[in-house]
Amino acid sequence: MKLRKTRHPLDKQSREKSVALLNDFLVLAIDLRLQVKQAHWNVRGPNFISLHELFDRLAGELEETVDELAERVTALGGRALGTASRIASKTDLGDLPKKATWGPELVALVADRYAAVAECAGMAIDRAQKADDEVTADLFIKTAHGLDRALWFLEATLESGPEPEPCCSEESCSVSEPDAVAEAMRSGT
Repeated sequence: MKLRKTRHPLDKQSREKSVALLNDFLVLAIDLRLQVKQAHWNVRGPNFISLHELFDRLAGELEETVDELAERVTALGGRALGTASRIASKTDLGDLPKKATWGPELVALVADRYAAVAECAGMAIDRAQKADDEVTADLFIKTAHGLDRALWFLEATLESGPEPEPCCSEESCSVSEPDAVAEAMRSGT
């Protein structure tokens, strides 16, 4: 890709590598955002409202990520390539199944996609560092952090099991009578 003339201090070869890397990752980020929005629109089940809101929040965070990636491309003198046809031809993420609407199923499917994109973000960090572009590497680190956090939210949503034990039972609780505690504090014992 031919770069626009710029006063950017990074050498041309490093900028070319970073622009290609950023544009490749931009495809994944846009695709992930679209799939999360698809889950937001179509989720069903007992936890509908919390999942609907979670997916919308995650899609919004991805929108910010997409914008930062595209802006970095243009700051380096490149052209951000985020068209629908490019995404369709370049993405490695599989589409969400059209019939997937049940909350836990959608959460698991979206979590799988986040994990895949997070793995790519880790590789992008290394590639940006090898291109001597620490600012782009930092952007990928920030992106990886956001993906990891979202993956944590999704995985925590999927967890199920027995209710946690209370911190103390009436028999073992050290505060048996509030008045007795207040009296002990006054008397210094």
